Amino acid sequence: MDPALSEPLNGSGPAEPPATPSPANGTARPPSTPEGIALAYGSLLLMALLPIFFGALRSVRCARSKNASDMPETITSRDAARFPIIASCTLLGLYLFFKIFSQEYINLLLSMYFFVLGILALSHTISPIMNKFFPANFPNKQYQLLFTQGSGENKEEIVNYEFDSKDLVCLTLSSIIGVWYLLRKHWIANNLFGLAFSLNGVELLHLNNVSTGCILLGGLFVYDIFWVFGTNVMVTVAKSFEAPIKLVFPQDLLEKGLEADNFAMLGLGDIVIPGIFIALLLRFDISLKKNTHTYFYTSFVAYIFGLGLTIFIMHVFKHAQPALLYLVPACIGFPLLVALAKGEVTEMFSYESSAEILPHTPRLTHFPTVSGSPASLADSMQQKAACPRRRRPHSPSALYEETNEKEKESARECKEGAPPSSSSSSSETEKKEQ
Repeated sequence: MDPALSEPLNGSGPAEPPATPSPANGTARPPSTPEGIALAYGSLLLMALLPIFFGALRSVRCARSKNASDMPETITSRDAARFPIIASCTLLGLYLFFKIFSQEYINLLLSMYFFVLGILALSHTISPIMNKFFPANFPNKQYQLLFTQGSGENKEEIVNYEFDSKDLVCLTLSSIIGVWYLLRKHWIANNLFGLAFSLNGVELLHLNNVSTGCILLGGLFVYDIFWVFGTNVMVTVAKSFEAPIKLVFPQDLLEKGLEADNFAMLGLGDIVIPGIFIALLLRFDISLKKNTHTYFYTSFVAYIFGLGLTIFIMHVFKHAQPALLYLVPACIGFPLLVALAKGEVTEMFSYESSAEILPHTPRLTHFPTVSGSPASLADSMQQKAACPRRRRPHSPSALYEETNEKEKESARECKEGAPPSSSSSSSETEKKEQ
């Protein structure tokens, strides 16, 4: 998820054409009812909480995954510091594109791009759920999509994607949603893709520590304020950009049903950016091994408070609000206050998510005490593992010749620097077995 595409929360509705939002000035259509507004904002809040909660839970399993394709992307402090600059350049570039070139052709290109990404994201999201509905005798065949470059020793993998028959079923269902979105641009299809993007972002983007999270959220805090209050760039891009990079819900749903078109919207950046910080605090909770999720629930409640405050301010002042203006202080401040109260500030800022020793990444912490160097020990162990065991001879003369040959080989290895204790113990073991 690119935060340059995250819009502020606003209650704007569409003008001509119907899919394009316009400022909520009350002149284009009759004003929405209080019930419809409450339903729209409540639905947006619920849709924002779902990918954060389940994405954080799946981020824990993702960190322990043995599948290389599911390994998370770690954000370092250097990445976090450059993020607002890259986001600003991307946002400004999109603004200039919409000003110079035809909006219709740009949105067509972006629609095809997000069509492919949306199918893959939605398939990855529903795959764990769909696996529970497949019967036990379902013929699940394994497939691998491999693209390489070069040949011989210079061959490099470009794409290495492993999947099975169940994944193909999920991909087919996701493709149906994708075609529906591409043809109709319906708000329900848009939200399905938006939820999938958000959940995948929270699951697969990992902050390496709390300090990096503070740098990232602090930088985007300034970025969001500047581009919303300082210029009209972000609001213009938000209105012109026809892609599932926002969650929308109609305020006139009660009057027009599923064909309603007066939308309130929330940018995915206002979900993913705080969400990856909340997921980091969940992993920190687990690392404490206290069987409590204090920091996760605290930050989760802080997000609800911050987004609720955003909705309230936006509704009172009738102006688009940068949601990170309220979310960042809440999501950082609430857990920090809890850490101060519990005396765990040092533990919080010293926690390194990327330094965890997981079950699938065994690490050698010390070398065993044996004669010879550790390198020679490792070489001898690899040679013994690689050599197949030969069939034992049964005649006494053959047994004597084999034993004499092994003793000569052991003496030759001692001269070359191999650990004699390992060789002699191996010879004695083989004699006992015979």
